Order: sequence, then C-alpha cells, then structure tokens
Amino acid sequence: MVLANAVEPKQSSSPLLEVSNLTKIFGSGKDQVVAVDEISFEIQPGEILSLLGESGSGKTTTARMLLRLSAPTQGEIFFEGQDVNAVKSVDYWKRVQAIFQDPFSSFNSFYSVHSFLGKAFRLTNNHNSAADKRARMEEAMEKVGLNAEELLFKRPHELSGGQRQRLMLARALLIGPDLLIADEPTSMIDASSRVGILNMLMDLSRQHGMSIMFITHDIGLAYYTSERLLIMNEGKIVEEGTAEQVVEHPTHPYTKRLLDDVPRLRRKWDI
Repeated sequence: MVLANAVEPKQSSSPLLEVSNLTKIFGSGKDQVVAVDEISFEIQPGEILSLLGESGSGKTTTARMLLRLSAPTQGEIFFEGQDVNAVKSVDYWKRVQAIFQDPFSSFNSFYSVHSFLGKAFRLTNNHNSAADKRARMEEAMEKVGLNAEELLFKRPHELSGGQRQRLMLARALLIGPDLLIADEPTSMIDASSRVGILNMLMDLSRQHGMSIMFITHDIGLAYYTSERLLIMNEGKIVEEGTAEQVVEHPTHPYTKRLLDDVPRLRRKWDI
C-alpha cells in the first residue's frame, strides 16, 4: 500500500549536484554491458529525491559514480558548479557521504563503535581534545536514538541491523555532509523499525539542510520520503517529476507497472 506523501517540494535554486550524460559501461565488445546510459539530473540544496527502479536498473552503479567509488565511462558530475574530478577525494567526501544497503560491510569487525565514529573526525579537521570528541560522538548517537553509554564500546557483531544503520547516520552527523546518498537504507531492517529510520532521515534533512538521495526499489518508500522521483529502467531515467506527479499521473509503462505491483489492502491477490 502506498503511503501518503510526507514531503512538500522546495523552491528551485542553484543545484547542489548536477549530472550530465553520465554513462557506465562494463566489459567490451560482445561482452559489453551498458549499466548506466547517458542520464542527466540535478539535486537541489536541502532536497530529498529518490532514484527508483528494480534490481539491475543501474541505481547502485549510479550511486557509486556519484560517490567517486567508480569512474564513469563518460559524462560529467558537478558539485556546486565544480567538476568533481577537480576536487580531491577526501575534500569531496567531507561534503558527500553514504549509507549503504548492508551496514555491516561498512564496519571493521575488529573495531568498536568508538573507533568507527572516531575515524569520522579525520574528515572534519577536528583537533579538539579526546573528551570533546567523545562528547560529540555521544551527542550524535543520542540524536539518532542510540544509547551511547550502552553501545559506544561494542563491536559490529553485537549490534542489530537497525543499530548499525543508525550508527551510519551518527557518523554522517559528525561529518556534516551537504548530500547523503542512502542506498536501500531500510532493506535489512525489520518492518517495525523502517518508518522510524525514514522519519529520522527526513528530520535530519530539515534540521541541517542536508540533501538526501534515496536509492530504492520501493515506490511506497520513495513516495513517502521524497519531493521528486527519478524512475530508472535498464540504465535510463524513463520518467521524473514530483512524487505526486509520478505516482498520481504516471506516463511511462514501466512506472505504471511498478505502481501495479504495489499491494493494496482492498484488492485480494489471486492464489
């Protein structure tokens, strides 16, 4: 069942991020696969946007290029009007951070939460005392609903999936990015915790002016959280618009099929 949209579109301003004709090709010759095919879009400051499509549509490959974890085959990415290739990676990652689908893969199993969060200060040029850094860690953890006293010296395997996702948020808070790319941020969390995580992300966006790009296959999640939707299929963006436009008046057959696949409580499924 599609949830009511919870976000009002913001007025357009100078884009925070601009993508132009972005393409990613794997392999060559007969084995060539075009994973992302000349896509272009913008993200505004403080905007929440969803890149939506089924597995294999090119969403995660797009996210990896935006994060500079994978080089584009062609196309350009601009951050605040500057080509990201002209910016040092470490400086870019101060401004653009990510929450990955599997939060466990983001942690070194040998390090505690304290060590994990402490590494965030390397990107912030924070030279304050150890006591000040710990106080900031505890504050960030409390903001995302974690008990710092209980969890600060635990290791990843001692935490639930929801706690690990919240720690990723706490780390992002310590760094203070302008753009957070959230790749299926609730896919490994039980249903009872998902809305809490989504509401927390939306609150953080409002409070800190942070842009968020959700990477998701869930049109209900996208509609609930986002001001605009980009629908991706076979490496192309096939439809885009405000959440209301895309969901209430879809124009592309692929978007219509995604909406048809959303369960509705008033309709019985055929068995």
